Amino acid sequence: MLDAPEILEMMTRLRAAYPDARLPRSKGGRDPFRSVVSCMLSAQSLDRNTAAASKALFALADTPEGILALEDAQIVAAIKPCGLYNVKARNLRKMCRAMLDEHGGTVPRDRKGLMSLPGVGRKCADIVLSFTFGEAVVAVDTHVHRVCNRTGLAQGRTEAQTAASLEDRIPDAFRRDGHLLILTHGKRVCRARSPRCDECILADLCETLRET
Repeated sequence: MLDAPEILEMMTRLRAAYPDARLPRSKGGRDPFRSVVSCMLSAQSLDRNTAAASKALFALADTPEGILALEDAQIVAAIKPCGLYNVKARNLRKMCRAMLDEHGGTVPRDRKGLMSLPGVGRKCADIVLSFTFGEAVVAVDTHVHRVCNRTGLAQGRTEAQTAASLEDRIPDAFRRDGHLLILTHGKRVCRARSPRCDECILADLCETLRET
C-alpha cells in the first residue's frame, strides 16, 4: 500500500482537482432521522431513485412513530423506486422500533449506537456521522472502496474492512472532505468500468498502474 507521504500527496492532489467537492449545506441543519432513513433506502439504489423514495415516504411520515403507524403496503408503495422495497420496509420498521425502545426515539450520535439499529451498517453510520453530525469521518461507499483498493490508499475485501483500514491511514486534514474527494474521483475518473487511467492525476502513485 501507499506510504504516508504518498497518501498525503494523493489527497492534496484530489483537493486541488475537485474544489467543487464540498460538504453540502442544509438550511436549518439535517434531520438525523431522515438522514438515517434515506441512507437505508440508498442501498443498491441510484441517487435519483433514493430521492424519489425518500420524498414519497416522508410525505406520509418522517418520525419513528409515524412510520410504525403506516401499513406495510403504504411503506412498500412509497419506497418502491429504490428497489429491494420489501426488505427495506421490514428493516425500516425494525429500525424505528429499536430507536424508540432502545434510544428514546433519538438517533444515536456515535457509530456503535447507529450500527446497533437494524439495517444500519458501517457505511450508513459513517455517512450520518459525517453529513448530519459533522464528525470527521470518511465514509466508504462502493466508489471510495474501489479507489482505495485500486490505488493502495487502503485495502479491504468489503467496504467495512476498507473503512477500518482507511481510518488508520487518512491524514487528519482530510477527514472532513475525504469521502467526497475520493468519491468524486471514483465517479469521474477511476470508474468501475472503463477507468480513465490515461488522464488520471494519481497515475504515478497508483499501485495498480505500478504493477502493470
